[in-house]
Amino acid sequence: MSRRHKPAKRIPAPDPIYQSERVAKFINRIMLCGKKGTAEKILYGALELLDGKVEEKPLQVLMKALDKARPLVKVKARRVGGATYQVPMEVNDSDGEAIGSRWIIAYARSRNGRSMMEKLAAELLDTYRGNSATLKKRDEVHKMAEANKAFAHYRF
Repeated sequence: MSRRHKPAKRIPAPDPIYQSERVAKFINRIMLCGKKGTAEKILYGALELLDGKVEEKPLQVLMKALDKARPLVKVKARRVGGATYQVPMEVNDSDGEAIGSRWIIAYARSRNGRSMMEKLAAELLDTYRGNSATLKKRDEVHKMAEANKAFAHYRF
């Protein structure tokens, strides 16, 4: 990889229904083994299931759930001398959204339920309402960063 230039950020084409790049990125993160059509069916089906459960539009529920799941800080292992420290670091917006959406999808997959549509809809709804495993994970990461604040000077 060249040291002179950073590669340009590739932004996926907006999704066909909502014309949103964030939704397209979320679909790409759901996708397994290149099955994009299946990932689209899962997300759009989950948003249809959310339609009657809340008073807001399903797209707004998805966006607010993604915003709530986004971590502000993370810890990164840094080896100094013979010891390994957990160094807290700030997370930029694109990385934070990627981490938060990965957490939402992972906890949706680990839920008990009938189909991935129902599990994803339930996880999005719980994250939107504020009582999901995704938000517990985010709070856990924030607590870890707060506990290791003394090692912030090892940031690189």
